[in-house]
Amino acid sequence: MLNTYAVITGASRGLGKYIAIELAKRGYNLLLIARSVHDMELLKKDVEEKFAVQVAVLGVDLSVETAIEEVMRYVVANNLSIQVLVNNAGFGLWGAFSELAWNEQRSMIDLNIRSLTRLSFLLLPYLKQQPKAYIMQVASTAAYQSVPTLAVYAATKAYVLSFSRSLYHELKPYGTRVTCICPGPMETGFADRAGMQALAHLTQKYNMSPALVAQKAVKAMFAGKLEIVPGYMNQLQRFADWLLPKRLVEAVAARLYKK
Repeated sequence: MLNTYAVITGASRGLGKYIAIELAKRGYNLLLIARSVHDMELLKKDVEEKFAVQVAVLGVDLSVETAIEEVMRYVVANNLSIQVLVNNAGFGLWGAFSELAWNEQRSMIDLNIRSLTRLSFLLLPYLKQQPKAYIMQVASTAAYQSVPTLAVYAATKAYVLSFSRSLYHELKPYGTRVTCICPGPMETGFADRAGMQALAHLTQKYNMSPALVAQKAVKAMFAGKLEIVPGYMNQLQRFADWLLPKRLVEAVAARLYKK
């Protein structure tokens, strides 16, 4: 068993859950962070039974401004040695910008951008203490294009991708590698949380298994890759986003995601 920890946000279910399992397989102790303590406790029990690792659970809502300080108090109080940070927590909202509730959109910005950035900043001194350390940032294929009716969500993920690419170059001399994963639709609760049930026929057609995405993401992280788009259909979309005029891509997205 390694003496180092992997910190994983949004770890109660979906992609975060399977990333936690992949890291436990590799001998990492885990600090799981999410709102749902019950789901994390179930994951903790399962992981500790299968792998020789220790799992800590911290139930906080990272969209709340004081939550990052609570995470740091836990890290300091328990003198954790951290080698991996996975910023996975995030959510989206579907609808016209002017019609969605501002408080919900603000929470999305706080979680997808502010908490990810602040947690990265505060944990970097711990990561730099390691000969090798890793940061995985979870963006989305939406990072590559503007998406009408997912306007703020797509913008937050564009931030995550840009931020990650800059950090990759800044931190490489310190032995800390940064990988940004940009998945497409997955079999998680994202669409339900975003209120996209009416588009289930569209998202389900291209859904990937979060377990498979987690395997690819963790493999890419330890290989030191800067950016990964899992899945052939998602890679094709990424290529189209690069090749075709932005106005055309955005017009197609507007029709597909029209509410």
